[in-house]
This record gives sequence, structure tokens and C-alpha cells, in this order.
Amino acid sequence: MPPRSIGSGTISFGLVSIPVRLFVATHSEQPSFNLLHQPCGSRIRQQVFCPRCERTVERSELVKGYAVAKDQYVTFGADELKALETAASSAIEIQEFVPLADVDPVFFASSHYLGPDKGGEKAYRLLAQSMRETGRVALAQHVSRGKEHLVLIRPFADGLTLHTLYYADEIRPFDEIDRGGEVTVRDGERELATRLISELSAERFDASGYRDHYRDRLDEAVTRKVEGQETVAATAATEAPRVIDLMEALKQSLASERGGMRRATATKSPRRPATGAKKRGAKR
Repeated sequence: MPPRSIGSGTISFGLVSIPVRLFVATHSEQPSFNLLHQPCGSRIRQQVFCPRCERTVERSELVKGYAVAKDQYVTFGADELKALETAASSAIEIQEFVPLADVDPVFFASSHYLGPDKGGEKAYRLLAQSMRETGRVALAQHVSRGKEHLVLIRPFADGLTLHTLYYADEIRPFDEIDRGGEVTVRDGERELATRLISELSAERFDASGYRDHYRDRLDEAVTRKVEGQETVAATAATEAPRVIDLMEALKQSLASERGGMRRATATKSPRRPATGAKKRGAKR
């Protein structure tokens, strides 16, 4: 069943307008649990409680408060917040084109696929191909649910995808992170690290080669419980030994990786029958 569009818009740059439709690009497969009342197995309901009045309150009694100091708020009603919202618009107006390499992945918040709407097929293809050939992506602003979002449009497969970005003031400065004191990296250590990276490198990224092993174990446990079997507690993982010598750790890593590659090559190579076996077969 083809995915359903969650909205529509119009990409514009210069005098070109491209009607598009938005589709959800991702979904989480992380397992979720419901809270149950253990004695009866019923799913609980969460209620809103006021600690000062010491009672449960109705949703109709609530207003939104913006914190200006500790335990101090200015309140807003629904009409006041509505008046602050940006006027609804389907326009996705491109502001500029930039190299994709200049946009760090830390800015990416969410992803949506873009498909052409009726009448926009040719302009859609033209924009996707032109951005792919120039190695550029588009930065634009887009209004959704009354709020203005910074978005990035880039070529994806044979079409386009739209990423919502964080604004610059939403990214915490990396300078605030403690990265330890000054250290000296020796040439030999750098050479070994480079060789190890080369040994572990792949031609391209392939996400299908990775699995969520926790989810697999949970699925198996759920199946056993449904079938009335007891679940088995996993053995505690052994702690990896701490290697203090960086050079020794790099050498061991390279040796381990090369050993793994040799074993993989040996497994793939067809075995030749031994000479003695051939002779025994010939005598029969």
C-alpha cells in the first residue's frame, strides 16, 4: 500500500514554483511498553494533579505558562498563542543553495520525502537533477502548525527529500564540552590508527548490515511469554580488558582485523580435494 501524503506545499526559487507533497520518511522501531496495574493487568490512566490544591484537575482548567524565573511564569491563553503564530502558508521559499558538506549532521532534526504534485513533475525533476550535478542543497523556511521552520532540501535517490533543521541558537556550543588536557599523538600512533581505519573501511554506507539486537531479544522473549514459556535471563556481559598502551591496542586491533579477513577469505575459497583422495577414488 503506497504511503499517504501528510501535507502539500510549493517550493519556489526565482520565478519557478514546484507543487510538492510531503511524506513521512522514517518511523521508530524502538519497542514501547504500557504501564499496567499489576494485580488486575489493566492499563492505567494518567491524571493531572495540582500539588498546591491537592486534587486532580480537568484539562479545561489548564493554561500554558512560560517560565521567566524559578517558580515564576507568565501565562498565555489559546487565543493569545494563536495570535503569535505565523500566518499559514504552503510556500517553501528557497533562500540560498549551499554545499551539503557545509551542513553538519548535528543540525538535522527530522526527515520527510518530497514527491511532485500534479503539474510539478518536470520542475521537480529539474531541481533534483540540477542540485545533484552542482553538489548543492537548498535552504528554505517553511511554516508548519503556526511555527516557522528552517529546512534543507536535497536530492535523494531520483527525487527530493526535506530535512527540518535546528536553528543555530538551538545547537549547544561544543566548546562547553570537556575534552581533556593537551596530549601528544606520536607519528607511529597516527600511522597505526590510519591503517586500522583503512582496514575497517567500506566502499559505501549500508544500514541494512546492522540490527537492533535488543529488539531481537525482546521479540523472542515476547514470543516465549505468549507461548507460556519461561524467559531466560541473559548472562552478564564480560567487561572488556582495559588496554593502557595505545600503540599495543592499535597493533592488536590490526592483527585481529587481518585475522578476521583471512578467515573470511578462507571460508569463501573453494576447497580442492587432496591428491591422496583423488588416487583413492581412481582405484575404485
